[in-house]
Amino acid sequence: MRQGGLLCLLLVLVLGLAAAGLTIGPVTIPPGRVLAALFHPSTPEGIIVGEIRLPRVLLAMLVGATLSLSGAALQGLMRNPLAEPAVIGTSGFAALGAVIALYFGIADAFPMAQPIGGIAGALTGILLLRAIAGRDASILTLILAGVALGSLAGAGVSLALNLSPNPFAALEIAFWLLGSLEDRSFLHVGLSAAPMLLGCAILLGSGRALDAMSLGEEVAQTLGVSMRAARLRIVLGVGLGVGAAVSVTGLIGFLGLVVPHLIRPLVGHRPAAVLLPSALAGAALLLAADSLVRLVPTTAEIKVGVVTALIGVPFFLLLVVRARRRLV
Repeated sequence: MRQGGLLCLLLVLVLGLAAAGLTIGPVTIPPGRVLAALFHPSTPEGIIVGEIRLPRVLLAMLVGATLSLSGAALQGLMRNPLAEPAVIGTSGFAALGAVIALYFGIADAFPMAQPIGGIAGALTGILLLRAIAGRDASILTLILAGVALGSLAGAGVSLALNLSPNPFAALEIAFWLLGSLEDRSFLHVGLSAAPMLLGCAILLGSGRALDAMSLGEEVAQTLGVSMRAARLRIVLGVGLGVGAAVSVTGLIGFLGLVVPHLIRPLVGHRPAAVLLPSALAGAALLLAADSLVRLVPTTAEIKVGVVTALIGVPFFLLLVVRARRRLV
C-alpha cells in the first residue's frame, strides 16, 4: 500500500474514532448534538462532552501515538523486533518515577513533579537496559534484561505500596498502575501534552538516522550520521514521551509492540517508513480500546491497560515462538 494512502486512511480512522469517543458513555449523546454541546459548555451535555470526554479522547490519541511511535523507534534503534517500552522495563521505571512523586507528596505541591518523575524514570530504564544488554543485544538477552529491570521497577512500586501510611493512597496508586483514561481532565492533558509532543517530534525527526543504523554502524558513519548523537536523541525522545504518558495514565502496555508489527507488512521494513503510520495506528487502537471499555456493561469500568495487555500478551508470545523457530 502506498504510504500516502495509508496515512490518509489512518488519519480518517483516528478522527472517526475520536468523534465516536465523544458520543459513547453512560449518557449517549447523538453525533449531531456533540458539536452543539462543545459550543454550549454550561449545559449538561456541554459539561459531559467538553470536560469529561474531550480530555479523555485527546489523551487517548496522544498516549496511543506516543507509545506506538516509541516502540517503533526502539525496535529500529536496537534492531530487535521485541523492543517495546513495557517489555524492556521502560514503562515500569516511568511508573516508578511517577509513584515516587506521588508517595512523597511532591506531586500535590508541584503538579509537574509527576510527569518529571515519569520522564526521569523512563530515561533511567532505557540507559540501564543499554548498559546491561549491550548495543546489539539478541532477542533472548533483551527479554531477560527487560524482565529483570521490569521486576526491579515493580519491586520499587510494591515497596511504596507496602510502606504507604494511608491505605486509601495505596489503593489509589494500585488502581492508577492498571492504566486508565477514566476521570482524566484538561489538567492531565496540560501536564503531559508538551513532553509527549516534543518526544514524538524528536523520534519522527530521527527517521534518517534509524534508516542508516539499519545498514550498520560503518555505513551510517559514512552517510554522515553521528551514532552517539542519534542514540541520545532517540533515548531522549522515548524518555520524554513514555515518561509523560505513563505519569498520567498509568501502565498501558504492548501498544509499542503490536502496532509496528501490524504496520510493517503495509509499508515495508525501513524504520523511517514505520514511524508516522505507527503513531496514527497507535492513536486509533487506544481510542478503540477506550471506547470498548465504556461499552462493556460492568459495575466498574474495565481499565484500558487490562485490555491492551489481553491483546498484547498473546501477540508477544507469538513473536517469541516465531523467533525461536528461526533460531532452531
